[in-house]
Amino acid sequence: MRVVHTITELRQALAATRPAALVPTMGSLHEGHLALVKQARDHGGPVVASIFVNRLQFAPHEDFDRYPRTLERDCDLLKGVGCNLVFAPTESELYPEPQTYKVQPPGELADVLEGAFRPGFFTGVCTVVMKLFQCVQPRVAVFGKKDYQQLMVLRGMVRQFALPIEIVAVDTARADDGLALSSRNAYLSEPERAEAPQLAATLHAVQAAVLAAAKSGARIDAAALEAQAMGTLRSRGWAPDYVALRRRSDLQAPADPAAEPLVVLAAARLGKTRLIDNLEI
Repeated sequence: MRVVHTITELRQALAATRPAALVPTMGSLHEGHLALVKQARDHGGPVVASIFVNRLQFAPHEDFDRYPRTLERDCDLLKGVGCNLVFAPTESELYPEPQTYKVQPPGELADVLEGAFRPGFFTGVCTVVMKLFQCVQPRVAVFGKKDYQQLMVLRGMVRQFALPIEIVAVDTARADDGLALSSRNAYLSEPERAEAPQLAATLHAVQAAVLAAAKSGARIDAAALEAQAMGTLRSRGWAPDYVALRRRSDLQAPADPAAEPLVVLAAARLGKTRLIDNLEI
């Protein structure tokens, strides 16, 4: 496995190969990231993992400076699962001048849920991913479903810009107790880590209620289910931003929850750590 830090080195390394499969990451890797790399290996060509903590997707009050940076460990993990090339640029390499050209996703998809609580987040995500796509020029890009809204935003970007890239989605990797794997789980104290699986449990409760209502023919009251789930989290010491039952197709509120595929998404703070999760129904 080779590690490169410049766009020139990256392009030289890929010049004589088949189109790559790209796994974009911000480092601090866990088994969820490694599952993406393993999936990428199934698509032929070299597997490229990028490691870059993208300032553009962090608000001023967020954790950019303390976000864990563990490049040596990350490279050891990537080598162990068959990654061929790691692209780990510095900020000055990827953004040699202020990035005034940015990719602005549509508000109806990007300004709800995560976008409502993290203004500008998806502009930062789209801009860095577009830049990584131009640097790597992959045939396939692999993303996890844990960041469900991000996955949908990026799929739309690829579609509307007619990029010759297949977006592959991989199911959320979870710990044995159900907690979605995330680099930010490292911020949790021991008691918080014990409580953290409750976020997934809350989503499962919403899923069970929707399926039970659909089976019995009862009306599905999305607002009531969302309020009940938020209340459950608050009663256990969480500070939820949202629990939302949405259409999978566009993340809008369903007109008829019994008639279309749904996903329930949540974001909540436990102590100082903000966790997100989702569950398809």
